[in-house]
Amino acid sequence: MGGRVKRKAALIAATGAEKPAAETCALCRRPLGARIEWHHVVPRSEGGRETVPLHPICHRAIHATWSNTELARIGGMAALRMEPALGGFLRWIVRRPPDFHAPTRPRD
Repeated sequence: MGGRVKRKAALIAATGAEKPAAETCALCRRPLGARIEWHHVVPRSEGGRETVPLHPICHRAIHATWSNTELARIGGMAALRMEPALGGFLRWIVRRPPDFHAPTRPRD
């Protein structure tokens, strides 16, 4: 775990202020597994605050496809699901178990 992530995990453990349990991934709509990552719908660097739960592989697919500036322009998770750049990924991932993970390559 990296420094900022480790500090954030320690802060959550100390305060008990954990995010509410979510049932499905905001991108692929599959049930969530043991690992959940929280994604800023509008990146923090662009002024965003709202977070949604994602599978780690879904989170990496988003960031491998778009920069933070592009994500801010897209306008939400519903718009991301409609993007052709993620269409193949979403059709492929729907048949995988909740805790499935594979390396994610950036798009060319």
